[in-house]
This record gives sequence, structure tokens and C-alpha cells, in this order.
Amino acid sequence: MAEPILKGEYQSEVDRSEPILRAGNTNCGGCGMSVAYNMLSLAAAKHQLQFVIPACCGIVTPGQFPYSAYGAPVVASTFAAAAATASGLAATAQMNGEDTRVVCWAGDGGTYDIGMATVSAAAERNEDILYVCYDNEIYGNTGGQRSSATPLGAATTTTPAGKDIGKKDILAIMAAHRVPYAASISLGHADDAVDKFKKALNMSGFRFLHILAPCPTGWKSEAAEGIGLIRLAVSAGLFQVFEVWDGQRFEISIEPEFSRSALKSYMEKQGRFKEELVDLDAVEQAVRNSWDILSQRAKMSS
Repeated sequence: MAEPILKGEYQSEVDRSEPILRAGNTNCGGCGMSVAYNMLSLAAAKHQLQFVIPACCGIVTPGQFPYSAYGAPVVASTFAAAAATASGLAATAQMNGEDTRVVCWAGDGGTYDIGMATVSAAAERNEDILYVCYDNEIYGNTGGQRSSATPLGAATTTTPAGKDIGKKDILAIMAAHRVPYAASISLGHADDAVDKFKKALNMSGFRFLHILAPCPTGWKSEAAEGIGLIRLAVSAGLFQVFEVWDGQRFEISIEPEFSRSALKSYMEKQGRFKEELVDLDAVEQAVRNSWDILSQRAKMSS
């Protein structure tokens, strides 16, 4: 029998009147963003939340006004302005003496690319916001175009021959801003994920969480296999799961196995990785190089 995805204290901790993501929403089956919302609900049991969501799948989720699939207030922002909008909401909450956690919830396009200027500015000012990037490695809401989060070898509508460079190291960028807390979250390791959501919600200042979010539509994968794909990515070392404190202290959360079979299986289960377009040796070497850098950082900061 498979182990439950969530175990321990979190199973009995929910006391929100309703979840952040309500039942009956129109998100795709197997959507990683939806899974992440459910984990955030568990972590946010004691918190009042307010969301800012730019153009992305997340802002399509509420549905048609005056109804909403969200169980929390949501402000829709332009693609580039989510972090700036959230900065204003956080300042207003502070002036009014409200104990409100302001959360930016954005995809990789609105974080890595179009929203990077305001994300960087809010991080540099150490605004009191939690910025969550659910990274499906494409512009998932507009047809699956390449973003700077798209990995090496992945075919998209704008890179049909496969992307020829690797993805941007978003957590290294956040670490360079010396924000209080930045971390990556594996949806395949729920206890660790909920714990990191709780840490971030209980802190002040700018916090950044990076989630690899499976997108069956864009990844051309089976909806039921999303969590398994994330576990394969972690096992292969493709997705690094770690924390950074104040831009200086790096702590690895999950050590990879550097499994070649996991890497191969991860790619074979997704139609976006075509065998003739992907050099497994090159990908494996890039993974090793990236881990060498992270391991050195963690060793130096310990």
C-alpha cells in the first residue's frame, strides 16, 4: 500500500472555515498549482490571507464575477505589477493594525520574466509579503510558450526543436537580494512543503517560495502522474529542494540520488521531451554542475 502523501501533525490541524481553493473550480485535472493551494491551506490554518495574483492560470481560477473559487480575498493585478500591488496592500494592513498575510501567487512567466522588475524591487526593499511562484516551466495560460524557467531540451510552442539553454536560477537571484527566507518546495514531499509554508507565513519581510508545479496540458503528461513526476525530478537532482536564510545560509532539504533511471523516466513520461531533442548526458552533467555549486554554498555557510 502506498504511503499517504500527508502524514503526521498536519492531518488534524486544519481549522479554516473553508479551504483557499474551493471545490468545483475549473482548474485542469492534475494541476500542480491546485495541489500547492491545498498544502498552503493546511499551513495557513491560523492566518488571515489576502492574495495578489497577476495574469496566469491562478487568476482564471476564480471564475466569473460575482462568484469565486477562492476562499480568501483576491486582487487581480497586471502581469508585471503583482509584487508592487502586494507591497501596497501589506503597508495598508500594517497601518490599520491588521494581522493579514499578503501573498503574491504567480506563475513562472510573471515571476522569472515579466514581473521580475517589481519582484526584485520588493525584495530589495524587504517588503512584508510572501511571494509564491508556482513554476510549470511555460506560459501555461496562453498556449505553452517558452519562459526563462523552461528547462534544457523542452519543446514548447515557441521552441519546437527544444530549448537550447537551461532555466534561470531563481533562488540564486533571490539569495543575491539577501531576503530573510527563500526556499524550494517539492509537492511530492508534503510534510516538508507544509513546514516551509508555515515557516514563511510566520515570518516577516520578503519571503520567496519556488514550487515545481506539474502541468499535464503543457507537459503532455498524464494528470494522475504529476506528483510522481515531481518525485522523479527530485530523485534525479533536476529539482533542488533547499532553503536560504538571509541570502547567506544554504540548507539542503532533500538529498538527490542522481538516479539516471529517474531522469530518463521523468522525461519519457512527458511529451515535451522528445528523445531526439534531449541529450541525457548533457542534462546529467548540468545537474551535477548545479549540485556542485549548491553543495559548496551549503558547506561554506554551515
